[in-house]
Amino acid sequence: MRKTMIMISISIAAMLLNFVISYISALLKLPIFMDTILTVSVTLMYGPLWGAVTGALTNLTGHTLKFWGWEGYIFALCNIATALITYFFMRLFPRDLNPRYDHAALPQSRRYASLLERIVVLMLLSFALCVGMSILGGLIASIIRSINITYTGEPGLSPNANFRMFPQSFPVIFEEILVRIPMNIIDRLIAAFCGYGIARILCKSFFKNKTTE
Repeated sequence: MRKTMIMISISIAAMLLNFVISYISALLKLPIFMDTILTVSVTLMYGPLWGAVTGALTNLTGHTLKFWGWEGYIFALCNIATALITYFFMRLFPRDLNPRYDHAALPQSRRYASLLERIVVLMLLSFALCVGMSILGGLIASIIRSINITYTGEPGLSPNANFRMFPQSFPVIFEEILVRIPMNIIDRLIAAFCGYGIARILCKSFFKNKTTE
């Protein structure tokens, strides 16, 4: 019970940081969400369950504070999917995405190669997150547009009623997916690298037992 309460507190703290970063991004009028960085960090440190909880809390809280319709809560699935995709890559690359792994313990000749491997894995993770979030977000937005004709889309991403990037005959679902890709390329790169970096810093600061091979 005590451990559960600690994890809930960590998830709430991570959610608040997600929200603060996203709010700053909105203040700066950046066309990206910046709301999944701590979701990635928590997933890397504590697994998919608490990463998903952090992601869900981020979207549910953010949408409640900026409420425009009940349909908006569905976008919480995107942040939850971020945790699941991150965990999938953790299973594929257990050493490279383990923030507790002590790379300094490797032989000098292996450290540079290990760094390059982590960079490549994080690039692959960001690409997978970009594709996954673009498809899922586009699918959700197209469903919302089909049931709510007043939906004007997310800031900087979805087209609104007065502007279309594609011909009128272009399928809405493909429009919603494609319009997200350029923004998600940047957003997910930041989420993957910053999320890993934060997890790495926290683990080096608070975990004494590093994992080595």
